[in-house]
Amino acid sequence: MANKIHFEPNLDYQIQAIEAVCGLFRGQEICRTEFTVTKAAVNQTSSMFETDLGIGNRLTLLDEELLANLNDIQLRHGLMPSASLASGDFTVRMETGTGKTYVYLRTIFEMNKRFGFTKFVIVVPSVAIKEGVFHTIETAAEHLKTLYSGAPFDFFIYDSAKLSPVRNFATSSQIQIMVMTV
Repeated sequence: MANKIHFEPNLDYQIQAIEAVCGLFRGQEICRTEFTVTKAAVNQTSSMFETDLGIGNRLTLLDEELLANLNDIQLRHGLMPSASLASGDFTVRMETGTGKTYVYLRTIFEMNKRFGFTKFVIVVPSVAIKEGVFHTIETAAEHLKTLYSGAPFDFFIYDSAKLSPVRNFATSSQIQIMVMTV
């Protein structure tokens, strides 16, 4: 009998990190962006185009709203409030061994539940970490489905030689997680 990894869903410091990220988007309505995904297919006589409807995350919050949300989170955690948004990049810092991968996976599902976001790209610095993240997603899949009412999701490692998963990433309306290296 193989040992099964037990994920603890109620660790306070992990819940605080998830809430901090989701708190950035307080006031965001559930909405999505639609766009056209075109694939040229060449036959013997002429060019043909195959099109699909792409579905993306749509952020409706203004920079001022994001900054106010960020300041609230910073103050709650004893940090100096930022005077402005330097970019749309935010950082959550956690100690080694505290479950960062689990936290951002849970955050993905919370952001889907609360805001309807479906597209997530996890960018890591090395091939070894990429493989580790992918394995963690595989291992946690049933746990996440249990926590989030069976929410369907797909995940894959980006490979420029295999673009069909990228097309599915763009066109699917369910949670999509792409893992890639810098």
